[in-house]
Amino acid sequence: MCLRHSRRLVPTMSIRFDLTDLRLFVHVAEAGSITHGAARANMTLASASERIRAMEDALSAPLLERKRRGVQLTSAGRVLLHHAWVVTQQLEQMRGELANFGKGLRGHVRLLSNVGSMEFLPAPLAAFLSAHPNIDVDLEHHGSGEIVRAIAAGRGDIGIVGETVDPAAELENFPFAEIRLVLVTPLRHPLSRHRKISFREALDREFVGFAAGSPMQDLLNYHAFRAGRRFKLRIRLNGSDLMCQMVEKGIGVAILPETAAQRCQESMAIRIIPLTDTWARRHLMICVRSFRSLPVHAQRLVEFLRPRTLVP
Repeated sequence: MCLRHSRRLVPTMSIRFDLTDLRLFVHVAEAGSITHGAARANMTLASASERIRAMEDALSAPLLERKRRGVQLTSAGRVLLHHAWVVTQQLEQMRGELANFGKGLRGHVRLLSNVGSMEFLPAPLAAFLSAHPNIDVDLEHHGSGEIVRAIAAGRGDIGIVGETVDPAAELENFPFAEIRLVLVTPLRHPLSRHRKISFREALDREFVGFAAGSPMQDLLNYHAFRAGRRFKLRIRLNGSDLMCQMVEKGIGVAILPETAAQRCQESMAIRIIPLTDTWARRHLMICVRSFRSLPVHAQRLVEFLRPRTLVP
């Protein structure tokens, strides 16, 4: 009798995710929606849904929990998201290093900024993009706290935030710019005679304010509370141009960054009065997880941003 030894075949998991899959999954996870994630990835909803379903089939486990208002990550989805961030970041680092050897590779930098930094970003960004035609920049707006958490977690390359950076995040930070807050009034307003003024002196007047949830409005509300006064808001708006238009029409006065007010003053009948309060000078900071570990093209962008530390 011939005895044959039989070996038990153990099925192995075959996972074949390409970079398109991983980038799509990152977009979906961050957007909390397959629809919005597909749009960020420049993909149709049907194609995105098919790719995610194929990923789940390959894993034999759900990655997303579908709900009426978007999706949430499952335990497997959170693990995949972590590795997808690592892989995409390493790819960008590789592209940055290899770009020194040729002009065919395109680099990509993800820049996260708060709203206040937008007064200072256009000039250095335009100069950077002109000098580096093979590098693309993905610019997103978030609150400073959200940006710090995203950079610490590796969900962005560079962040620009308010001066208070949570030390627990252990991020490297560099100066970017200084914001000087000013009072903006109509030309023929009782306060327009002042050469400078404290925030407290202006609190008897009615204000044009920022939209609810704005970090700048939260700052103003806090200092009005500290002064023991009520902030009288006639209207809340998004955007310094709209706020200055309302000021010009006499709806109220406003507190704005000086650069934004100066730009509006070129075409509107408004008066700019510096605030004497020490907190009215705000600093913007660049934050990164580690400058040395950034892809080369992201390091170059940081260098373009760092010299812009003076108020324009």
